Amino acid sequence: MADEQVTEPENTNESNAQAAQPAADAQASATSKPTEPAAPSAPSEQQAPEAEAPKAPAAPEAPKADDTPDASAPAAATPAPAAPAKTAPKPHVPSPLAFAKKPAKHPVAAPAHTYSEADVKAAEAFGRVDEKGTVYVREGETEREVGEFPGATNEEALTLYARRYLDLKAKLDLFATRLKAANIKPHEIDESVKTLGEETASPAIVGDIAALKTQYEELKKAGEAKKAELAEARKAALEKAIKERTAIVEKAEALANSLSENTNWRSTADKFRSLFEQWQEHQRTSIRIDKPTADALWKRFSAARTTFNQHRRKWAQARDASREETKRVKEEIIKEANEIKDSTDWGATSHQFNELMDRWKAAGRAGRKEDDELWAKFREACDVFFNARQADRDQMSSNEKDNLAKKEELLKKAEALVPVADEKAAKKARQALADIQDEWDQIGYVPREDMHRIESRLDAVDNKIKAVEQAAWQKSDPEADARVSSFETQLKAQLDELDKQIAAESDPAKKSKLEAEKATKEQWLNAVK
Repeated sequence: MADEQVTEPENTNESNAQAAQPAADAQASATSKPTEPAAPSAPSEQQAPEAEAPKAPAAPEAPKADDTPDASAPAAATPAPAAPAKTAPKPHVPSPLAFAKKPAKHPVAAPAHTYSEADVKAAEAFGRVDEKGTVYVREGETEREVGEFPGATNEEALTLYARRYLDLKAKLDLFATRLKAANIKPHEIDESVKTLGEETASPAIVGDIAALKTQYEELKKAGEAKKAELAEARKAALEKAIKERTAIVEKAEALANSLSENTNWRSTADKFRSLFEQWQEHQRTSIRIDKPTADALWKRFSAARTTFNQHRRKWAQARDASREETKRVKEEIIKEANEIKDSTDWGATSHQFNELMDRWKAAGRAGRKEDDELWAKFREACDVFFNARQADRDQMSSNEKDNLAKKEELLKKAEALVPVADEKAAKKARQALADIQDEWDQIGYVPREDMHRIESRLDAVDNKIKAVEQAAWQKSDPEADARVSSFETQLKAQLDELDKQIAAESDPAKKSKLEAEKATKEQWLNAVK
């Protein structure tokens, strides 16, 4: 398993919301009234005037969980117009006819925000419009000019700038909500604070600017606190990610350190593959680890996999060499088996094949495919010999059964010779039994399981004849008669001596003992007479 280079992927779950920069509305701050007698129609809340007045922004939507838009860029928010320089001459404003012939560069859509009449009136209370149409806002103890709205009534101009105030406040409120979201990023906070700071520095709006700036300062502090909180959370998440990544590395190192001759290489390779997949999954789903730490962990993980690959490569080389040697040994065994497979020396050759089988088992394995092919060749040679031996045994078994039948017929003749009455009959039976035994020996082998049974029956006939012959011989043996005569003389002498001892003995117990001994010897004497 080659080492795959793993690089830290960019985090894809970061929010890329950026604070939108408001577009300048130059026409809305036109600095002079039209000189043509026919002025454009007064603007209403539903239609912007011909003089490119900026549209009223839509009311901000309630933020959704985990999908809150950038607080500094509310949808369709109307930017504040640039304040005109007081010393610059007011440019000429084209007539309504000129506007009709030339399309507006910045068409104004219907306002998206809807504010309550009370909110608008509360904001208008901080401003005024003079007789020339110039709009002013009261900021603390001072008053400053914020712009003009040519071609509109004083009420319409004041309402426009009041709505711009409410738009800017909506941005601040939206940013306050966004600060509570879990997925807000520090750079998003910085950009929103910067943008809102620029917009609240000297806004061309009518409303409670002091309250707006106070709210901005509070949000600025809240943003710093949120960044600190995010930093702590990131630090904890980073420590957790490093700990998890380190655990994967330690498992890989433990596997590398446990390698031995008994290692299951396939199973261990699967474990390393699983750990590598865990590593990649952790990169995709966890917080990005700093490059030095990530590189150091990867170096350890890669080193563990390299150790495994090197050991497995050496094991594979040793295994291949062992298989080649096993193949050579088994081919030699097959050659020897083919040389003796046609032998009919069943006992000795069977012993040789048993030795070849023991060598085959001790040789080991040469790989599944090659081992199967080698075994087929060896088995073929074995089958030639053992099938021939079995065929011979089958033939021998048939012959032995025939021999058994013949010997059982001879047994009937032999058993008919007994019993014998005297020595003469015994001699005649002995002669007939000898002829039967000669014919018995010429018949040959019988089945092994029947051998003892028929041999015992023939021996029984022989023993019966032999008993009669032995009894007759003992009666005619001179030495036996001499031994009996000598024993009889000794017994008579002993009895005479016992008579003398009994007559002389006065002790009743001793006398009784002598009389018992005399009775025993008298019985012996009667037996030998």
